[in-house]
Amino acid sequence: MSAQGDCEFLVKRARELVPGDLWAAKAWLITARSLYPADFNIQYEMYTIERNAERTASAGRLLYDMFVNFPDQPAVWREISVITSALRSDSQDKQTQFLRGLFETLPGRVQCEMLLKATEQCFNTLERAEMLLLLLRRFPETVVQHGVGLGETLLDAESIEDQECPVNCFRKLFVCDVLPLIINNPDVRLPASLLYKYLNKAAEFYINYVTRSTQTESQYQGSQDSSDIMSPSKRSSQKYVIDGLTEKSSQVTDPWEKLFKILSVVGMRCEWQMDKGRRSFGDILHRMKDLCRYISNFDSDAHIKYKNQVVYSTMLVFFKNAFQYVSNIQPSLFQGPNAPNQTPLVLLEDVTNIYGDTDIDRNKHIHKKRKLAEGREKTMQSSDDEDPSGKARSRHITVNKADLANSIEVLESFKLARESWELLCSLESLDKEFTRICLAWKTDSWLWLRIFLTDMIIYQGQYKKAISSLHHLAALQGSHSPQQITGQGSLENQRALIQLATCHFALGEYRQTCEKVLDLMCCISLPIQEGGRVQEEQPKVKSKFRKGSDLKLWPCTSRAIMPYCLHLLLACFKLRAFTDSRDDMALGHVVVLLQHEWPRGENLFLKAINKICQQGNFQYENFFNYVTNIDMLEEFAYLRTQEGGKIHLELLPNQAMLIKR
Repeated sequence: MSAQGDCEFLVKRARELVPGDLWAAKAWLITARSLYPADFNIQYEMYTIERNAERTASAGRLLYDMFVNFPDQPAVWREISVITSALRSDSQDKQTQFLRGLFETLPGRVQCEMLLKATEQCFNTLERAEMLLLLLRRFPETVVQHGVGLGETLLDAESIEDQECPVNCFRKLFVCDVLPLIINNPDVRLPASLLYKYLNKAAEFYINYVTRSTQTESQYQGSQDSSDIMSPSKRSSQKYVIDGLTEKSSQVTDPWEKLFKILSVVGMRCEWQMDKGRRSFGDILHRMKDLCRYISNFDSDAHIKYKNQVVYSTMLVFFKNAFQYVSNIQPSLFQGPNAPNQTPLVLLEDVTNIYGDTDIDRNKHIHKKRKLAEGREKTMQSSDDEDPSGKARSRHITVNKADLANSIEVLESFKLARESWELLCSLESLDKEFTRICLAWKTDSWLWLRIFLTDMIIYQGQYKKAISSLHHLAALQGSHSPQQITGQGSLENQRALIQLATCHFALGEYRQTCEKVLDLMCCISLPIQEGGRVQEEQPKVKSKFRKGSDLKLWPCTSRAIMPYCLHLLLACFKLRAFTDSRDDMALGHVVVLLQHEWPRGENLFLKAINKICQQGNFQYENFFNYVTNIDMLEEFAYLRTQEGGKIHLELLPNQAMLIKR
C-alpha cells in the first residue's frame, strides 16, 4: 500500500471511530501524524474533531499549524473565511462566539498575517474593506501602512458605484470607522488639502444622516418604526439600515458630537487657532467673528488656513442649529406618521394685537346701547398707522410655552443659525467657499433647510425674497410628492399658503393676502366650535402692543390657523375701512369679523360706529346674513333712533330699490 493510501486509510478509520470512541479516533490520528507529518488531510481531520468538540485552545493550535505549514490549501482558507465572517458578524450565537474565541488563541503576529492574507482573498470591495478594517482596529500599527489606502479605496468605490446619496455603505465605513483611525494616529502624516477633503466628506455624511427624512428612510427600512427621533441623540437609536450593511453597522450614535470631534482633530492638525476645552456653539461663533475681523491681515497661506477654519466651524454651527430649529417646529418631517403627537409651528407676522385693546377687562362691555356716549367722541388711537415692515429694529419672536416646551433653546438655535449664515455671507472669500460646498452637497434639494431659510428671510423682513423662497419650497415639496406621508403634503401646503399670506400682508399687498387666505380656507378642515371654548384656547398676548412688527411661532393646525386667518383679513379690511375715503364694504367686513372673538374688539367696533355716524349713512347689504351678535344688532338698532342720530342704514339686499318703489 502506498503512503497516500496509508494516510487515507488512517483518516477513514479515525472518522469511523469518532461517533463511538472519540479518544480512539484521536489516537489513530496522532499516530498517523507521527508517521506522516507532512500530510494535510491528517492534520485537517484532527482540527475538525477539535472544532466540532468546541475545544478552543487545541483547535486554535491546529489551525495555527495548518496556516503555517499548509498556507495554500483551499480548506484552510475556507476555515479562515468562516472565522473572519464571525469576527465581522453582529450575531452572538454559540458557534460565532466559539469561532471568535478560536481566533483569539492565535498569536498576534499570526492574526495580523491571517487578516492581511484573508483581505487579499476578497474580491468584493465592501467585504475587503471590512476585513482590512478588522486588521486596523486590532493592530493600530498597520494604520500607517493601510489606513489612507483603505479610505481612498472606499471613496473611489463610492464614485464608481455612482452612489447618489452620501449616506451609503462606503461613506459610512470611511467616515465612522476608517477616518477616526487615520486622523487620531499621530504617525499618519496627511497634507492639509487631504484633511479638508476628509472633513468635507464627514460633514456631508453626518448632516445627511441626521437630517434624513422619513421619505428617504422608507427606501431602506420599509415599515420599520421611525418614532422617537426628534433629537439627534434619539434619532441615533432608530432602526435604520444602510444598503450593504447590517442593522448594527448602520447605526451611528451621537452623530453631531462625532462630527465636531473630527472638526476639532482636523483643526489641531491644520494648526487652526483653537481654544482648549469644550466650548458652546455660541462661543465657537463668537470666536469665528473675532477671527474674521483680522483674517485679511494674514499672508496667503495663513489666510487660506483661517478661511477654512471660519467656513467649516461656522458652517457646522449653522447646520446643527438650523436642524435643531426645524426639527422642533416641524417634527413630522423627520419623525414620520408614528411619531408622538407634537404640534407643528409656523413663523408668521404677529397680528394678535390687531384690536389694539388687549388689556381691557373682557367681562365688561365698553358700551351697552352706547350708554357711555362719550366713547364715540373720543378719537380711537390704536395700531392703524403701524409700519408692518419691521426692518428698522431687531425683531422679537414669541411662542406659547404650551406649544413649545423648550422654546428658549429653539429660539436660541434659530438665532445662532441666523448669525452663522450672516457671518458666512459677510466676506466674499467665505461666501464663495460656502457656496461651493453647498453646490457640491446639493443643499438646494434639502427640504428642511429651505424651511429654515424661508423663516430666516421672513425674520430679516425681506418679504419679496421670502415669497420666492416659498415658491422654491413648493417645488421641493412637489419633487417629494410620490413618497409623501399621509397628511404631510397638506401640512406643507398650509404652511406655504399662510406664510405667503403673511408676506403679502407685510408688503402691503392686501388683495394677494386675502387671496392666499381664501385658498388656505379651502384646504383646511374647520375646527368644531363648542360655545365659547375656542376663544379661550387661542393664543393670547398679554403684553402691551409694541410699535413695529414682531413675529410669532404659531401652531400650524386648523384650530389655530383659522383665527389667524381671520386676524389677517381683519387687518387688511381695517386699513381700508378707516381711511379718509369711504369704503362701506370694508367697514361692513370689519364688523362681521369682529364677532369672532367678541367682546375683544369692542374698541374697534366703537370706532366703526363712530365712522358711520360721521358719514351719516351706511350701506352693507349682507349685514343680516352674517351679523348675529346681539350687542352689535342692538347698537345698529340704536343708530336708527332719534337719540342715536337717525343714521340712514341700508342693510338689506336691494334695499335702495325697494325704497324707491
